[in-house]
Amino acid sequence: MPSSDVRTAARTAGPDSLRVDRPAKTLRELTLVKMREAILTQHFRPGDRLVERELCEQLGVSRTIVREVLRHLETEGLVTTLQARGPIVSRTTAAEALQIYEIRGALEGIAARACAELGDAAVAADLDAAIGRIRAAYRGKDMAGVLEATSEFYGTLFSAAGKDIAWSIVSSLTVRINHLRSMTIKTPGRDQQGPEQMQRIVDAIRAGDGAAAETAALQHVRAASDIARRLLAADDAV
Repeated sequence: MPSSDVRTAARTAGPDSLRVDRPAKTLRELTLVKMREAILTQHFRPGDRLVERELCEQLGVSRTIVREVLRHLETEGLVTTLQARGPIVSRTTAAEALQIYEIRGALEGIAARACAELGDAAVAADLDAAIGRIRAAYRGKDMAGVLEATSEFYGTLFSAAGKDIAWSIVSSLTVRINHLRSMTIKTPGRDQQGPEQMQRIVDAIRAGDGAAAETAALQHVRAASDIARRLLAADDAV
């Protein structure tokens, strides 16, 4: 078809005729999700080298996509590029973990207090539902489900509290928080202790007790922090 005919056909067909259909997620986005999950589930463990050629074969994607994904994961703190070794899975130090948990504790305590002071029973019900999903995921040995439902719990907490700026700070650390959480949720007894500690936050919110809600949130974070630091110290000793 002559070029003039192509232009005429395009005009006749209307503005949507040139729209390119695409899947909900691009290949790069799907690869990023897969790699992030592989790191969070410790398929790739801290310190493991991430060799581009091997990743291309395992993922079935081009080297360009692998490089883009590794660069993105580096911005999230999950990958570190060493001059001598190239990209590796990042190691979180005990000192870094302590800072992350300090930020979490402060902001989650503020959000929990604000929720309690709202006196909205619907908020407590939504948080209860999230805890129910966490317990169900634990029973099903679905660690990815535990992480997802836990993120949902805190998203609801901060949203209900109206603490959008605080949530944006926590969200910027979400991947690194989940990296630590992926270790702590697997420790013996955490399937009971974690939800029970979160339930105390919700109970205080339902009772309208801001001080108790803040204290319960801090206690939950401190318990997770203690577990993470023990695990990280054990890794460093190996």
